[in-house]
Amino acid sequence: MTKVLTDARSIRIKGRSFLAVVLSPDLPLDQWLERLDDLAARSAGFFLDRPVVLDVSELSIKKAELKQLIDDLAARKVRIMGIEGARPSQLTPEMPPAMKGGKPASDVEVTAQEPETEAEAEADVAAVVSPAPQRQEAPQVRAIPQSLTIDEPVRSGQSIIFPEGDITIVGSVASGAEVIAGGSIHIYGTLRGRAMAGSIGNSNARIFCRRLEAELIAIDGIYKMAEDMDSSLRGHAVQLSLEGETIMADVLF
Repeated sequence: MTKVLTDARSIRIKGRSFLAVVLSPDLPLDQWLERLDDLAARSAGFFLDRPVVLDVSELSIKKAELKQLIDDLAARKVRIMGIEGARPSQLTPEMPPAMKGGKPASDVEVTAQEPETEAEAEADVAAVVSPAPQRQEAPQVRAIPQSLTIDEPVRSGQSIIFPEGDITIVGSVASGAEVIAGGSIHIYGTLRGRAMAGSIGNSNARIFCRRLEAELIAIDGIYKMAEDMDSSLRGHAVQLSLEGETIMADVLF
């Protein structure tokens, strides 16, 4: 006899991925909270309606201190959806749940050793895919480009988020808009809003724009506000990159 396993009272459960901001505090916490306040004050709405994960894996604090930190963040309207790196003894039922398994990079597997030349790569593909000596040509393996192109300006209040790779904007990014990429960001217009490249852990990411008027720029979690940027860069085409923990700027033309 066949038994029906679904009815009107069934609950549908789906898997889905979301991009969350990860906060990694450092000691002393009061000074870190001051820097967080400074970021929030100069970039209104940065944490508004945004899921946040608190990473305490490199933070040596007690249970009471962790609870106080969560309360301090809640008072700043920073909603913690989960805690990463905490010991079970640090957590209580009232705290956000423990999280693990987050990936700091996009889901692209890279082998530990890569061939030095394209010719060696083709030879390796031939050896694995077609070992028969009579076959002359090896199939070509091409990587799928990880990029997103937006063929229009990004208006105020819009968020363009693409953690898998680069974002190209054919137009400008308005004040109050934001672009978040796992890779680099290319803006063929004026950058007036926020641009965050390397958002999931990529220190080699860069930001390019034809005219810099940004409210905030960030690469691999290192950010600069408009007030912190060299005024001589504003209005120019620039390339922004990261050296250590310093954002460097080159005027393109």
